[in-house]
Amino acid sequence: MADLKAPLVRPKRKKTWVDYFVKFRWIIVIFVVLPISATLYFLIYLGDMYSESKSYEQRRKEHDENVLKVIKRLKQRNPAKDGLVCTARKPWIAVGMRNVDYKRARHFEVDLGEFRNILEINKEKMIARVEPLVNMGQISRATVPMNLSLAVVAELDDLTVGGLINGYGIEGSSHLYGLFADTVEAYEIVLAGGQLVRATKDNEYSDLFYAIPWSQGTLGLLVAAEIRLIPVKEYMRLTYIPVKGDLQALAQGYMDSFAPKDGDESKIPDFVEGMVYNPTEGVMMVGTYASKQEAKKRGNKINNVGWWFKPWFYQHAQTALTKGQFVEYIPTREYYHRHTRCLYWEGKLILPFGDQFWFRFLFGWLMPPKVSLLKATQGEAIRNYYHDMHVIQDMLVPLYKVGDALEWVHQEMEVYPIWLCPHKLYKTPIRQQIYPEPGFEYEKRQGDTDDAQMYTDVGVYYAPGPVLRGEEFDGAEAVRRLEKWLIENHGFQPQYAVSELDEKSFWRMFDADLYEHCRKKYRAVGTFMSVYYKSKKGRKTEKEVKEAENAHLETAYAEAD
Repeated sequence: MADLKAPLVRPKRKKTWVDYFVKFRWIIVIFVVLPISATLYFLIYLGDMYSESKSYEQRRKEHDENVLKVIKRLKQRNPAKDGLVCTARKPWIAVGMRNVDYKRARHFEVDLGEFRNILEINKEKMIARVEPLVNMGQISRATVPMNLSLAVVAELDDLTVGGLINGYGIEGSSHLYGLFADTVEAYEIVLAGGQLVRATKDNEYSDLFYAIPWSQGTLGLLVAAEIRLIPVKEYMRLTYIPVKGDLQALAQGYMDSFAPKDGDESKIPDFVEGMVYNPTEGVMMVGTYASKQEAKKRGNKINNVGWWFKPWFYQHAQTALTKGQFVEYIPTREYYHRHTRCLYWEGKLILPFGDQFWFRFLFGWLMPPKVSLLKATQGEAIRNYYHDMHVIQDMLVPLYKVGDALEWVHQEMEVYPIWLCPHKLYKTPIRQQIYPEPGFEYEKRQGDTDDAQMYTDVGVYYAPGPVLRGEEFDGAEAVRRLEKWLIENHGFQPQYAVSELDEKSFWRMFDADLYEHCRKKYRAVGTFMSVYYKSKKGRKTEKEVKEAENAHLETAYAEAD
Protein backbone atom coordinates (compact mmCIF):
# COMPACT_ATOMS: atom_id res chain seq x y z
CA MET A 1 0.00 0.00 0.00
CA ALA A 2 1.56 3.24 -1.11
CA ASP A 3 -0.62 5.70 0.78
CA LEU A 4 -2.53 5.19 4.00
CA LYS A 5 -6.20 5.23 3.15
CA ALA A 6 -8.67 6.84 5.51
CA PRO A 7 -10.89 4.51 7.51
CA LEU A 8 -14.30 3.81 6.05
CA VAL A 9 -17.08 6.29 6.84
CA ARG A 10 -19.99 4.46 8.46
CA PRO A 11 -23.50 5.49 9.54
CA LYS A 12 -24.48 5.63 13.20
CA ARG A 13 -25.77 2.42 14.79
CA LYS A 14 -28.93 2.22 16.83
CA LYS A 15 -28.22 0.93 20.33
CA THR A 16 -30.01 -2.07 21.81
CA TRP A 17 -30.33 -3.43 25.34
CA VAL A 18 -27.20 -5.52 24.74
CA ASP A 19 -25.10 -2.35 24.38
CA TYR A 20 -26.19 -1.15 27.81
CA PHE A 21 -25.66 -4.56 29.36
CA VAL A 22 -22.11 -4.69 27.98
CA LYS A 23 -21.45 -1.12 29.14
CA PHE A 24 -22.36 -1.99 32.73
CA ARG A 25 -21.05 -5.53 32.70
CA TRP A 26 -18.29 -4.39 35.04
CA ILE A 27 -20.80 -4.72 37.90
CA ILE A 28 -21.03 -8.49 37.35
CA VAL A 29 -17.27 -8.67 36.85
CA ILE A 30 -16.48 -6.92 40.15
CA PHE A 31 -19.05 -8.63 42.36
CA VAL A 32 -19.16 -12.08 40.77
CA VAL A 33 -16.35 -12.84 38.32
CA LEU A 34 -13.38 -11.36 40.19
CA PRO A 35 -14.08 -12.97 43.60
CA ILE A 36 -14.72 -16.37 42.02
CA SER A 37 -11.64 -15.96 39.80
CA ALA A 38 -9.43 -15.17 42.78
CA THR A 39 -10.79 -18.21 44.63
CA LEU A 40 -10.18 -20.45 41.63
CA TYR A 41 -6.66 -19.12 41.15
CA PHE A 42 -5.93 -19.89 44.79
CA LEU A 43 -7.35 -23.40 44.54
CA ILE A 44 -5.40 -24.03 41.34
CA TYR A 45 -2.26 -22.81 43.10
CA LEU A 46 -2.90 -25.23 45.97
CA GLY A 47 -3.41 -28.01 43.42
CA ASP A 48 -0.10 -27.13 41.76
CA MET A 49 1.64 -27.15 45.14
CA TYR A 50 0.12 -30.55 45.91
CA SER A 51 1.34 -31.85 42.57
CA GLU A 52 4.84 -30.50 43.22
CA SER A 53 4.87 -32.19 46.62
CA LYS A 54 4.70 -35.58 44.90
CA SER A 55 7.83 -37.26 43.66
CA TYR A 56 8.37 -37.46 39.92
CA GLU A 57 8.07 -41.23 40.25
CA GLN A 58 4.61 -40.90 41.84
CA ARG A 59 3.49 -38.43 39.15
CA ARG A 60 4.62 -40.75 36.38
CA LYS A 61 2.83 -43.69 38.01
CA GLU A 62 -0.41 -41.70 38.16
CA HIS A 63 0.16 -40.61 34.56
CA ASP A 64 0.45 -44.19 33.34
CA GLU A 65 -2.75 -45.12 35.20
CA ASN A 66 -4.61 -42.18 33.65
CA VAL A 67 -3.40 -43.09 30.17
CA LEU A 68 -4.85 -46.59 30.63
CA LYS A 69 -8.18 -45.00 31.61
CA VAL A 70 -8.15 -42.95 28.38
CA ILE A 71 -7.42 -46.03 26.29
CA LYS A 72 -10.21 -47.95 28.03
CA ARG A 73 -12.66 -45.09 27.49
CA LEU A 74 -11.83 -44.87 23.77
CA LYS A 75 -12.44 -48.59 23.36
CA GLN A 76 -15.89 -48.20 24.94
CA ARG A 77 -17.05 -45.98 22.09
CA ASN A 78 -19.72 -47.37 19.78
CA PRO A 79 -19.06 -45.75 16.36
CA ALA A 80 -22.65 -46.41 15.30
CA LYS A 81 -24.24 -44.14 17.90
CA ASP A 82 -21.74 -42.31 20.10
CA GLY A 83 -20.58 -39.48 17.83
CA LEU A 84 -17.10 -38.10 17.30
CA VAL A 85 -14.50 -38.02 20.06
CA CYS A 86 -13.55 -34.87 21.93
CA THR A 87 -12.38 -34.02 25.42
CA ALA A 88 -14.80 -33.63 28.33
CA ARG A 89 -13.58 -30.10 29.05
CA LYS A 90 -16.53 -27.71 29.32
CA PRO A 91 -16.93 -25.38 26.30
CA TRP A 92 -16.61 -22.20 28.35
CA ILE A 93 -13.32 -23.24 29.95
CA ALA A 94 -11.33 -22.81 26.73
CA VAL A 95 -9.38 -19.52 26.62
CA GLY A 96 -10.08 -18.96 22.92
CA MET A 97 -12.94 -16.76 21.78
CA ARG A 98 -14.32 -19.21 19.24
CA ASN A 99 -17.59 -20.83 20.30
CA VAL A 100 -17.02 -24.52 20.97
CA ASP A 101 -20.11 -25.34 18.94
CA TYR A 102 -19.08 -28.91 18.15
CA LYS A 103 -19.76 -29.86 21.79
CA ARG A 104 -23.39 -28.85 21.41
CA ALA A 105 -23.99 -31.68 18.96
CA ARG A 106 -23.80 -35.43 19.56
CA HIS A 107 -20.26 -36.37 20.61
CA PHE A 108 -18.26 -38.83 22.70
CA GLU A 109 -16.29 -37.35 25.59
CA VAL A 110 -12.95 -38.53 26.96
CA ASP A 111 -11.89 -36.97 30.26
CA LEU A 112 -8.33 -35.62 30.31
CA GLY A 113 -8.91 -33.55 33.44
CA GLU A 114 -6.26 -35.38 35.50
CA PHE A 115 -3.45 -34.62 33.04
CA ARG A 116 -2.09 -31.51 34.79
CA ASN A 117 1.28 -32.61 36.19
CA ILE A 118 4.89 -31.81 35.39
CA LEU A 119 6.28 -35.33 34.97
CA GLU A 120 9.99 -34.55 34.81
CA ILE A 121 12.48 -31.70 34.51
CA ASN A 122 15.67 -33.19 33.10
CA LYS A 123 18.52 -30.71 33.54
CA GLU A 124 21.00 -32.89 31.69
CA LYS A 125 18.92 -33.36 28.56
CA MET A 126 17.32 -29.90 29.01
CA ILE A 127 13.86 -31.37 28.55
CA ALA A 128 10.62 -30.90 30.49
CA ARG A 129 8.10 -33.74 30.19
CA VAL A 130 4.65 -32.39 30.99
CA GLU A 131 1.00 -33.29 30.68
CA PRO A 132 -1.32 -31.28 28.40
CA LEU A 133 -3.18 -29.31 31.10
CA VAL A 134 -0.02 -27.89 32.65
CA ASN A 135 -0.29 -24.13 32.18
CA MET A 136 2.33 -21.48 31.64
CA GLY A 137 2.12 -20.09 35.16
CA GLN A 138 2.67 -23.55 36.60
CA ILE A 139 5.67 -24.44 34.45
CA SER A 140 7.40 -21.06 34.87
CA ARG A 141 6.90 -21.27 38.65
CA ALA A 142 8.72 -24.62 38.62
CA THR A 143 11.55 -23.85 36.18
CA VAL A 144 12.58 -20.19 36.61
CA PRO A 145 13.93 -20.68 40.19
CA MET A 146 16.27 -23.28 38.61
CA ASN A 147 17.42 -20.68 36.07
CA LEU A 148 15.67 -22.74 33.41
CA SER A 149 12.69 -22.01 31.19
CA LEU A 150 10.76 -23.34 28.26
CA ALA A 151 12.21 -21.80 25.12
CA VAL A 152 8.80 -20.21 24.40
CA VAL A 153 6.61 -19.19 27.37
CA ALA A 154 3.25 -17.77 26.28
CA GLU A 155 2.35 -14.60 28.21
CA LEU A 156 -0.97 -15.53 29.83
CA ASP A 157 -0.78 -17.80 32.90
CA ASP A 158 -3.86 -19.87 31.98
CA LEU A 159 -2.65 -21.02 28.56
CA THR A 160 -2.02 -24.77 28.60
CA VAL A 161 0.62 -26.90 26.95
CA GLY A 162 -2.03 -28.89 25.07
CA GLY A 163 -3.71 -25.79 23.69
CA LEU A 164 -0.40 -24.22 22.63
CA ILE A 165 0.67 -27.41 20.85
CA ASN A 166 -2.58 -28.43 19.17
CA GLY A 167 -3.39 -24.81 18.43
CA TYR A 168 -1.08 -21.85 18.49
CA GLY A 169 1.49 -20.40 20.89
CA ILE A 170 3.94 -17.53 20.58
CA GLU A 171 6.12 -15.33 22.80
CA GLY A 172 8.77 -12.64 22.47
CA SER A 173 11.46 -15.33 22.06
CA SER A 174 9.79 -16.87 19.00
CA HIS A 175 12.10 -14.93 16.66
CA LEU A 176 14.79 -17.31 17.95
CA TYR A 177 12.92 -20.56 18.57
CA GLY A 178 9.76 -20.46 16.44
CA LEU A 179 6.26 -21.12 17.71
CA PHE A 180 5.59 -23.12 20.87
CA ALA A 181 5.14 -26.39 18.94
CA ASP A 182 8.55 -25.89 17.30
CA THR A 183 10.19 -26.37 20.72
CA VAL A 184 8.60 -29.80 21.31
CA GLU A 185 10.93 -32.80 21.02
CA ALA A 186 8.34 -35.56 21.36
CA TYR A 187 4.57 -36.08 21.60
CA GLU A 188 2.84 -38.92 23.42
CA ILE A 189 -0.45 -39.57 21.63
CA VAL A 190 -3.31 -42.01 22.12
CA LEU A 191 -4.54 -42.85 18.62
CA ALA A 192 -8.11 -43.63 17.54
CA GLY A 193 -7.61 -47.38 18.04
CA GLY A 194 -6.33 -46.92 21.58
CA GLN A 195 -2.62 -47.32 20.82
CA LEU A 196 -0.17 -45.13 22.75
CA VAL A 197 2.64 -43.87 20.52
CA ARG A 198 5.59 -41.52 20.97
CA ALA A 199 6.18 -39.33 17.93
CA THR A 200 9.49 -37.60 17.26
CA LYS A 201 10.92 -35.93 14.17
CA ASP A 202 13.09 -38.94 13.33
CA ASN A 203 11.20 -42.07 14.41
CA GLU A 204 8.52 -44.14 12.65
CA TYR A 205 5.87 -41.59 13.63
CA SER A 206 7.70 -38.58 12.21
CA ASP A 207 4.77 -37.78 9.91
CA LEU A 208 2.49 -37.59 12.94
CA PHE A 209 5.08 -35.43 14.73
CA TYR A 210 4.88 -32.77 12.01
CA ALA A 211 1.10 -33.07 11.67
CA ILE A 212 0.16 -32.50 15.34
CA PRO A 213 0.69 -28.68 15.45
CA TRP A 214 -2.46 -26.80 14.41
CA SER A 215 -4.45 -30.07 14.31
CA GLN A 216 -6.67 -29.03 17.26
CA GLY A 217 -6.52 -32.52 18.77
CA THR A 218 -8.13 -34.15 15.73
CA LEU A 219 -5.44 -36.76 15.07
CA GLY A 220 -5.33 -38.28 18.54
CA LEU A 221 -5.36 -37.40 22.21
CA LEU A 222 -2.21 -35.71 23.48
CA VAL A 223 -1.30 -37.11 26.91
CA ALA A 224 2.26 -35.79 27.33
CA ALA A 225 4.93 -33.75 25.58
CA GLU A 226 8.68 -33.37 25.93
CA ILE A 227 9.59 -29.71 25.52
CA ARG A 228 12.97 -28.05 25.14
CA LEU A 229 14.40 -26.08 28.06
CA ILE A 230 16.91 -23.23 27.86
CA PRO A 231 19.14 -21.62 30.53
CA VAL A 232 17.94 -18.21 31.75
CA LYS A 233 19.02 -15.57 34.26
CA GLU A 234 17.16 -13.86 37.07
CA TYR A 235 16.25 -10.64 35.25
CA MET A 236 15.28 -9.29 31.86
CA ARG A 237 17.09 -6.13 30.80
CA LEU A 238 14.37 -4.40 28.82
CA THR A 239 14.87 -1.42 26.52
CA TYR A 240 11.81 0.62 25.50
CA ILE A 241 12.29 2.26 22.10
CA PRO A 242 9.73 4.85 20.97
CA VAL A 243 9.08 5.00 17.23
CA LYS A 244 7.12 7.72 15.45
CA GLY A 245 6.03 8.15 11.84
CA ASP A 246 3.49 6.55 9.53
CA LEU A 247 2.57 2.88 9.83
CA GLN A 248 5.24 1.79 7.35
CA ALA A 249 7.84 3.68 9.40
CA LEU A 250 6.60 2.01 12.59
CA ALA A 251 6.87 -1.37 10.87
CA GLN A 252 10.44 -0.63 9.78
CA GLY A 253 11.38 0.51 13.29
CA TYR A 254 9.95 -2.74 14.60
CA MET A 255 11.96 -4.81 12.10
CA ASP A 256 15.17 -2.94 12.85
CA SER A 257 14.76 -3.50 16.60
CA PHE A 258 15.52 -7.22 16.36
CA ALA A 259 16.60 -8.07 12.80
CA PRO A 260 19.86 -6.21 12.04
CA LYS A 261 20.26 -5.49 8.34
CA ASP A 262 23.92 -6.50 8.48
CA GLY A 263 22.98 -9.94 9.80
CA ASP A 264 25.12 -9.55 12.94
CA GLU A 265 23.68 -12.19 15.31
CA SER A 266 25.25 -10.48 18.34
CA LYS A 267 22.71 -7.67 17.89
CA ILE A 268 19.69 -10.00 18.09
CA PRO A 269 17.94 -9.71 21.49
CA ASP A 270 16.55 -12.57 23.57
CA PHE A 271 13.06 -11.07 23.55
CA VAL A 272 11.20 -8.61 21.38
CA GLU A 273 7.69 -7.24 21.01
CA GLY A 274 6.09 -4.10 19.67
CA MET A 275 2.97 -2.15 20.50
CA VAL A 276 1.41 0.27 18.03
CA TYR A 277 -0.74 2.74 19.97
CA ASN A 278 -2.11 4.79 17.08
CA PRO A 279 -1.36 5.34 13.36
CA THR A 280 1.76 7.41 14.13
CA GLU A 281 3.23 6.08 17.40
CA GLY A 282 4.54 2.80 18.71
CA VAL A 283 6.98 1.41 21.26
CA MET A 284 9.33 -1.48 20.54
CA MET A 285 10.76 -3.47 23.43
CA VAL A 286 13.91 -5.58 23.23
CA GLY A 287 15.14 -7.67 26.14
CA THR A 288 18.22 -9.63 27.08
CA TYR A 289 18.64 -11.89 30.10
CA ALA A 290 20.66 -10.34 32.93
CA SER A 291 22.05 -11.66 36.20
CA LYS A 292 20.94 -10.52 39.64
CA GLN A 293 24.36 -8.91 40.12
CA GLU A 294 23.98 -6.79 36.99
CA ALA A 295 20.40 -5.77 37.77
CA LYS A 296 21.31 -4.59 41.27
CA LYS A 297 24.26 -2.45 40.26
CA ARG A 298 24.07 1.15 41.38
CA GLY A 299 22.02 3.26 38.98
CA ASN A 300 20.04 0.41 37.44
CA LYS A 301 16.26 0.50 37.84
CA ILE A 302 14.40 -2.66 38.85
CA ASN A 303 10.69 -2.75 38.06
CA ASN A 304 8.63 -5.51 39.69
CA VAL A 305 5.78 -5.37 37.17
CA GLY A 306 4.08 -8.35 38.79
CA TRP A 307 2.95 -6.43 41.88
CA TRP A 308 -0.83 -6.01 41.92
CA PHE A 309 -0.73 -2.20 42.24
CA LYS A 310 1.71 -1.58 39.39
CA PRO A 311 0.53 0.20 36.21
CA TRP A 312 -0.68 -2.14 33.52
CA PHE A 313 2.27 -3.11 31.36
CA TYR A 314 1.05 -1.74 28.04
CA GLN A 315 0.40 1.64 29.65
CA HIS A 316 3.79 1.61 31.36
CA ALA A 317 5.46 0.92 28.01
CA GLN A 318 3.52 3.78 26.44
CA THR A 319 5.32 6.29 28.67
CA ALA A 320 8.36 5.89 26.41
CA LEU A 321 6.51 8.06 23.87
CA THR A 322 6.78 11.05 26.21
CA LYS A 323 9.98 10.45 28.17
CA GLY A 324 12.01 8.80 25.41
CA GLN A 325 14.01 5.59 25.33
CA PHE A 326 14.74 4.01 28.69
CA VAL A 327 16.04 0.79 30.22
CA GLU A 328 14.93 -1.19 33.27
CA TYR A 329 15.33 -4.63 34.78
CA ILE A 330 12.30 -6.88 35.35
CA PRO A 331 12.38 -10.21 37.25
CA THR A 332 12.29 -12.89 34.57
CA ARG A 333 9.10 -14.65 35.61
CA GLU A 334 7.26 -11.36 36.05
CA TYR A 335 8.37 -10.36 32.59
CA TYR A 336 7.11 -13.60 31.08
CA HIS A 337 3.60 -12.93 32.43
CA ARG A 338 3.60 -9.15 32.02
CA HIS A 339 0.30 -9.13 30.08
CA THR A 340 -1.62 -11.49 32.37
CA ARG A 341 -3.00 -8.96 34.87
CA CYS A 342 -4.71 -6.77 32.28
CA LEU A 343 -5.16 -9.44 29.53
CA TYR A 344 -3.04 -7.29 27.19
CA TRP A 345 -5.42 -4.30 27.06
CA GLU A 346 -8.75 -6.11 27.11
CA GLY A 347 -8.93 -5.33 30.81
CA LYS A 348 -9.68 -1.71 29.93
CA LEU A 349 -12.89 -2.75 28.19
CA ILE A 350 -13.88 -5.22 30.88
CA LEU A 351 -13.21 -2.74 33.73
CA PRO A 352 -13.00 0.82 32.35
CA PHE A 353 -11.53 2.13 35.63
CA GLY A 354 -9.39 -0.94 36.31
CA ASP A 355 -6.19 0.88 35.34
CA GLN A 356 -6.69 3.69 37.87
CA PHE A 357 -4.42 3.70 40.92
CA TRP A 358 -7.19 3.43 43.50
CA PHE A 359 -8.60 0.30 41.87
CA ARG A 360 -5.19 -1.27 41.32
CA PHE A 361 -4.19 -0.64 44.93
CA LEU A 362 -7.44 -1.88 46.51
CA PHE A 363 -8.54 -4.60 44.10
CA GLY A 364 -5.65 -5.24 41.71
CA TRP A 365 -4.79 -8.42 43.61
CA LEU A 366 -8.06 -9.89 42.30
CA MET A 367 -6.99 -9.43 38.68
CA PRO A 368 -7.28 -10.84 36.13
CA PRO A 369 -10.79 -12.19 35.71
CA LYS A 370 -10.63 -15.73 34.38
CA VAL A 371 -11.51 -15.75 30.70
CA SER A 372 -13.50 -18.94 31.26
CA LEU A 373 -15.72 -17.17 33.82
CA LEU A 374 -16.19 -14.18 31.54
CA LYS A 375 -17.46 -16.61 28.93
CA ALA A 376 -19.58 -18.55 31.41
CA THR A 377 -21.40 -15.38 32.55
CA GLN A 378 -22.41 -14.30 29.07
CA GLY A 379 -25.45 -15.61 27.25
CA GLU A 380 -25.99 -16.22 23.58
CA ALA A 381 -26.92 -12.58 22.88
CA ILE A 382 -23.79 -11.23 24.59
CA ARG A 383 -21.60 -13.81 22.86
CA ASN A 384 -23.00 -12.83 19.46
CA TYR A 385 -22.52 -9.15 20.33
CA TYR A 386 -18.82 -9.71 20.97
CA HIS A 387 -18.47 -11.62 17.71
CA ASP A 388 -19.99 -8.69 15.84
CA MET A 389 -18.65 -5.70 17.80
CA HIS A 390 -15.30 -6.90 19.06
CA VAL A 391 -12.15 -8.17 17.41
CA ILE A 392 -9.79 -10.77 18.83
CA GLN A 393 -7.68 -11.96 15.93
CA ASP A 394 -4.04 -12.75 15.22
CA MET A 395 -2.69 -12.25 11.72
CA LEU A 396 0.48 -14.23 11.02
CA VAL A 397 2.16 -12.46 8.12
CA PRO A 398 5.63 -12.43 6.53
CA LEU A 399 7.81 -9.85 8.30
CA TYR A 400 8.24 -7.74 5.18
CA LYS A 401 4.46 -7.33 4.93
CA VAL A 402 3.91 -6.04 8.47
CA GLY A 403 3.48 -2.45 7.27
CA ASP A 404 0.81 -3.52 4.80
CA ALA A 405 -0.99 -5.49 7.51
CA LEU A 406 -0.99 -2.49 9.86
CA GLU A 407 -2.44 -0.28 7.14
CA TRP A 408 -5.12 -2.86 6.37
CA VAL A 409 -6.15 -3.08 10.03
CA HIS A 410 -6.25 0.71 10.29
CA GLN A 411 -8.48 1.10 7.27
CA GLU A 412 -10.82 -1.80 7.94
CA MET A 413 -11.01 -2.01 11.74
CA GLU A 414 -9.21 0.88 13.47
CA VAL A 415 -8.19 -1.28 16.40
CA TYR A 416 -5.49 0.06 18.73
CA PRO A 417 -3.23 -0.87 20.41
CA ILE A 418 -1.86 -3.52 18.05
CA TRP A 419 0.57 -6.16 19.31
CA LEU A 420 3.57 -7.19 17.21
CA CYS A 421 5.59 -10.33 17.93
CA PRO A 422 7.95 -11.99 15.42
CA HIS A 423 8.41 -15.72 14.96
CA LYS A 424 10.41 -18.05 12.79
CA LEU A 425 8.38 -20.16 10.38
CA TYR A 426 10.60 -23.13 9.65
CA LYS A 427 11.05 -24.94 6.37
CA THR A 428 10.43 -28.50 7.59
CA PRO A 429 11.23 -31.81 5.84
CA ILE A 430 7.48 -32.43 5.56
CA ARG A 431 5.25 -29.46 4.81
CA GLN A 432 3.00 -28.65 7.75
CA GLN A 433 -0.34 -26.87 7.79
CA ILE A 434 1.47 -23.53 7.95
CA TYR A 435 4.63 -23.11 5.93
CA PRO A 436 6.91 -20.34 4.60
CA GLU A 437 6.58 -18.78 1.17
CA PRO A 438 8.15 -20.94 -1.54
CA GLY A 439 11.61 -19.64 -2.45
CA PHE A 440 11.89 -17.31 0.55
CA GLU A 441 15.48 -18.48 1.15
CA TYR A 442 16.59 -16.92 -2.14
CA GLU A 443 15.11 -13.49 -1.42
CA LYS A 444 17.37 -12.78 1.59
CA ARG A 445 14.84 -10.45 3.17
CA GLN A 446 15.39 -8.82 6.53
CA GLY A 447 15.05 -11.33 9.35
CA ASP A 448 15.02 -14.46 7.15
CA THR A 449 17.53 -17.29 7.52
CA ASP A 450 18.27 -20.30 5.34
CA ASP A 451 16.03 -22.58 7.39
CA ALA A 452 13.20 -20.20 8.34
CA GLN A 453 11.23 -17.23 7.09
CA MET A 454 10.56 -14.53 9.66
CA TYR A 455 6.87 -13.97 10.27
CA THR A 456 5.08 -11.64 12.65
CA ASP A 457 1.95 -12.01 14.71
CA VAL A 458 -0.11 -8.85 14.25
CA GLY A 459 -2.38 -9.09 17.30
CA VAL A 460 -5.68 -7.24 16.90
CA TYR A 461 -7.54 -7.26 20.22
CA TYR A 462 -10.07 -4.58 21.13
CA ALA A 463 -13.29 -2.89 20.12
CA PRO A 464 -12.96 -1.37 16.61
CA GLY A 465 -12.96 2.39 16.24
CA PRO A 466 -16.42 2.47 14.60
CA VAL A 467 -17.92 0.58 17.56
CA LEU A 468 -16.35 2.99 20.05
CA ARG A 469 -17.81 5.91 18.05
CA GLY A 470 -21.27 4.30 17.94
CA GLU A 471 -21.13 3.57 14.21
CA GLU A 472 -22.27 0.49 12.34
CA PHE A 473 -19.74 -2.32 12.12
CA ASP A 474 -20.19 -5.73 10.56
CA GLY A 475 -17.82 -7.96 12.50
CA ALA A 476 -18.44 -11.08 10.43
CA GLU A 477 -17.78 -9.24 7.17
CA ALA A 478 -14.64 -7.64 8.60
CA VAL A 479 -13.31 -11.08 9.56
CA ARG A 480 -14.10 -12.39 6.06
CA ARG A 481 -12.07 -9.56 4.53
CA LEU A 482 -9.26 -10.21 7.01
CA GLU A 483 -9.18 -13.89 6.06
CA LYS A 484 -9.24 -13.05 2.36
CA TRP A 485 -6.31 -10.66 2.85
CA LEU A 486 -4.35 -13.33 4.72
CA ILE A 487 -4.91 -15.91 1.98
CA GLU A 488 -3.77 -13.45 -0.68
CA ASN A 489 -0.63 -12.56 1.30
CA HIS A 490 0.40 -16.05 2.44
CA GLY A 491 -0.72 -15.35 5.97
CA PHE A 492 -2.40 -17.54 8.55
CA GLN A 493 -5.15 -17.16 11.14
CA PRO A 494 -4.84 -19.07 14.44
CA GLN A 495 -7.87 -21.28 14.91
CA TYR A 496 -8.70 -20.20 18.46
CA ALA A 497 -10.35 -17.12 16.91
CA VAL A 498 -13.77 -16.72 15.34
CA SER A 499 -13.56 -17.72 11.69
CA GLU A 500 -15.90 -17.12 8.76
CA LEU A 501 -14.03 -19.37 6.32
CA ASP A 502 -15.87 -21.97 4.29
CA GLU A 503 -14.08 -25.28 3.84
CA LYS A 504 -12.59 -24.47 0.45
CA SER A 505 -11.14 -21.22 1.72
CA PHE A 506 -9.90 -22.89 4.89
CA TRP A 507 -7.79 -25.29 2.87
CA ARG A 508 -6.50 -22.49 0.68
CA MET A 509 -5.09 -20.84 3.79
CA PHE A 510 -3.69 -24.07 5.28
CA ASP A 511 -1.95 -27.02 3.62
CA ALA A 512 -3.90 -30.25 4.11
CA ASP A 513 -1.63 -32.84 2.47
CA LEU A 514 0.17 -34.11 5.57
CA TYR A 515 -2.88 -33.65 7.77
CA GLU A 516 -5.13 -35.69 5.47
CA HIS A 517 -2.44 -38.35 5.10
CA CYS A 518 -2.23 -38.77 8.89
CA ARG A 519 -6.01 -38.68 9.29
CA LYS A 520 -6.25 -41.74 7.07
CA LYS A 521 -3.10 -43.53 8.20
CA TYR A 522 -3.87 -43.29 11.91
CA ARG A 523 -7.61 -43.99 11.51
CA ALA A 524 -8.72 -40.61 12.79
CA VAL A 525 -11.44 -40.39 10.12
CA GLY A 526 -14.74 -41.39 11.67
CA THR A 527 -13.33 -41.19 15.21
CA PHE A 528 -12.06 -37.64 15.60
CA MET A 529 -13.68 -34.63 13.97
CA SER A 530 -11.71 -32.83 11.27
CA VAL A 531 -9.96 -29.59 12.14
CA TYR A 532 -12.31 -27.62 9.89
CA TYR A 533 -15.40 -29.22 11.44
CA LYS A 534 -14.04 -28.34 14.87
CA SER A 535 -13.21 -24.76 13.89
CA LYS A 536 -16.34 -24.08 11.89
CA LYS A 537 -18.61 -21.40 13.30
CA GLY A 538 -22.15 -22.36 14.25
CA ARG A 539 -23.96 -25.20 15.93
CA LYS A 540 -23.63 -28.55 14.13
CA THR A 541 -26.74 -30.35 12.92
CA GLU A 542 -27.17 -34.10 13.24
CA LYS A 543 -26.73 -34.33 9.46
CA GLU A 544 -23.35 -32.59 9.72
CA VAL A 545 -22.32 -34.92 12.55
CA LYS A 546 -23.09 -38.00 10.44
CA GLU A 547 -21.29 -36.55 7.43
CA ALA A 548 -18.24 -35.79 9.58
CA GLU A 549 -18.25 -39.34 10.95
CA ASN A 550 -18.11 -40.86 7.48
CA ALA A 551 -16.18 -38.39 5.35
CA HIS A 552 -12.56 -37.44 4.92
CA LEU A 553 -11.47 -34.06 3.64
CA GLU A 554 -12.84 -33.58 0.16
CA THR A 555 -11.69 -30.03 -0.45
CA ALA A 556 -8.03 -30.18 0.52
CA TYR A 557 -7.05 -29.51 -3.08
CA ALA A 558 -9.73 -26.92 -3.73
CA GLU A 559 -9.14 -24.61 -6.64
CA ALA A 560 -10.05 -20.96 -6.56
CA ASP A 561 -13.67 -20.25 -7.34
